[in-house]
Amino acid sequence: MTTYVIGRLLLMIPTLLGVAILTFVIMRVVPGDVVALRYAQGAVPQEVIDKERAQLGLDRPMYVQFTDFMTGIVRLDFGQSLWTDRPVMDEIGGRFGISLELAILATLIATSLAVPLGVLAAVKQDTWVDYVIRVVSIGGLALPSFWLGIMTILLLVVIFQWAPPLIFKPFWEDPKENLAQLIWPALAVGYRYSAVATRMTRSSVLEVLREDYVRTARAKGLREVLVIVRHALRNSLLPVVTVISLEFAFLFGGLVVTEQVFNVNGLGKLIVDAVAHRDYPLVQALVLIFSFVFVFVNFIVDLLYGVLDPRIRYA
Repeated sequence: MTTYVIGRLLLMIPTLLGVAILTFVIMRVVPGDVVALRYAQGAVPQEVIDKERAQLGLDRPMYVQFTDFMTGIVRLDFGQSLWTDRPVMDEIGGRFGISLELAILATLIATSLAVPLGVLAAVKQDTWVDYVIRVVSIGGLALPSFWLGIMTILLLVVIFQWAPPLIFKPFWEDPKENLAQLIWPALAVGYRYSAVATRMTRSSVLEVLREDYVRTARAKGLREVLVIVRHALRNSLLPVVTVISLEFAFLFGGLVVTEQVFNVNGLGKLIVDAVAHRDYPLVQALVLIFSFVFVFVNFIVDLLYGVLDPRIRYA
């Protein structure tokens, strides 16, 4: 087990290194830079633009810039933002907690909806209960989360004459104000992603219910609840956990439009602004963080496989 964990952790290094190289090259292949964007609206002498590029280090050879970038990663120093001139970690730190909390809330909502509904649909296969749950899940797949967010805000304003707060308050400072702002985007996004997990749970549980050991458990006289929970659900959780984990990794930085609808300044909105401003250090740092989250979540899920299924052994 220890050897497997160490090997997986070491494999993260070449993966993240490849992401760093690819991001560095792509950002510099795209035409234009932050200096050209700053002075795009006015007639500025070329010597002023060249001086600005020299101050930001954009005139140096590519290999020198890449060496400085990789050296900074080793020291956990991603440099200064080219657009705001603030440290990159300060720019990210102010929004990291927002995206993390929103992803956790949305994942909890999606899981709490998907697992019970998926199991119920499998147990009540081809009944009206199954059809209702399938319609609800298909609706979640068909309706964009940002549209659900807009409808949610309209209903809150029109019916209850209340709108979510516009200013973010950390949970430890004001839990009520914090949840009043983030629970609505979490519901809109969580419902959509619960639809995927619901359909996966239903399919997986249906497959397990046809296995011989489930029929044996029923023949031994076990209560149906124990058969479903202890034998069917646990053995069908592997694909469900995989889907939910991938959704969490995506939710961490992929809610650009939803964040805009609910005025939530998370990492998704930040990376779009950084790309638009050609803010190389900020984009590179954000892409590396998103990649690390994906890789680390997959690593945790692989370890959970051994907990959920005793037949899996890591050697």
